Amino acid sequence: MRIMGLDYGSKTVGVAISDELGVTAQPIMTIERKSENKLRKTLAKIEELIDEYKVSFVVLGYPKNMNNTEGARVLATNEFKEHLERRTGLEVVLQDERMTTIEATNILKESGVRREDRKDYVDKMAAAIILQTYLDSHDITQG
Repeated sequence: MRIMGLDYGSKTVGVAISDELGVTAQPIMTIERKSENKLRKTLAKIEELIDEYKVSFVVLGYPKNMNNTEGARVLATNEFKEHLERRTGLEVVLQDERMTTIEATNILKESGVRREDRKDYVDKMAAAIILQTYLDSHDITQG
């Protein structure tokens, strides 16, 4: 059973996949989006990855504000969640994503990735952090 983690943004979607045991998350790719309002190609690519990795369900980053309020990105994320569930037929679980981009950037800095190259990795790394946070808080190997 593999789980997909997504970091949904207006310009990109970071993608991560768990190992088959649901213990670790690995960053896979960043899907570039041409327009914030168009999801067809983004959803098609996600669907392709779901089939390729035999994904059981999806963990989607939930972008609440630091003070725990919900802003405009939460609305867009909820709409994306509905589209994703309808298109794939899979359950989509929301996972708090506060601070994941900062954490991903710090990991990349510590790994020696040059500043100008970090943008190529930060979204898929954030997706891996979102998914790993979910995996660490849910023992899916027991059920």
